[in-house]
Amino acid sequence: MLNLDWSFYRWDVISSFVLKGLQFSLLLTVVATLGGVAFGTVLALMRLSGRRWLELPATIYVNGMRSIPLVMVILWFFLLVPFVIGRPIGAELSAIITFIAFEAAYFSEIVRAGIQSIPRGQVMAGHALGLTYGQNMRLVILPQAFRNMLPVFLTQTIILFQDTSLVYAIGAYDMLKGFEVAGKNYGRPIEAYLAAAVVYFAICYGLSALVKRLHARIAIIR
Repeated sequence: MLNLDWSFYRWDVISSFVLKGLQFSLLLTVVATLGGVAFGTVLALMRLSGRRWLELPATIYVNGMRSIPLVMVILWFFLLVPFVIGRPIGAELSAIITFIAFEAAYFSEIVRAGIQSIPRGQVMAGHALGLTYGQNMRLVILPQAFRNMLPVFLTQTIILFQDTSLVYAIGAYDMLKGFEVAGKNYGRPIEAYLAAAVVYFAICYGLSALVKRLHARIAIIR
């Protein structure tokens, strides 16, 4: 039977070790989501352009990234980027760059599917009004596609938040690292990892419930 030390769960422990890591985990999630959506949209448009010189590199990038475990990509960026530029960039910045590059491949597929889900009649109507390809995409197609994709975007963001725990591989100070350090300092690793699991579950479950409500609302609007 486990002999848990409940005195470990104190605010001073959380504030001293965990909050700093939580802030970085949230920052990494937000920045990687925004950057990944922006880069992913470009990749999706390249793949749908019908021009092979744009479609081929985008396809290779997306399929390549989606075929490699994230932890390996994290390690590669952390080790290779300083070698290429000749100086270290730090674990936190390396993690941000890695997550944007990696998540863009997944957001690209979401955006591509969202664009393809728009009825062909909407596209033809834009052309009939005299809109160019760029205007039609920006004013007609993408606004509808992004509305339809919002629940999927948020679901992918939840997965992204869970994946931020993998930055431990390069020593970045995320939320899991904060719990780990607290557990080592107080000699209570079991309590620390148990608390980390509870916090991850609470955050992800709460966000999942929000996504379900949002999906139901979007379905009603349709």
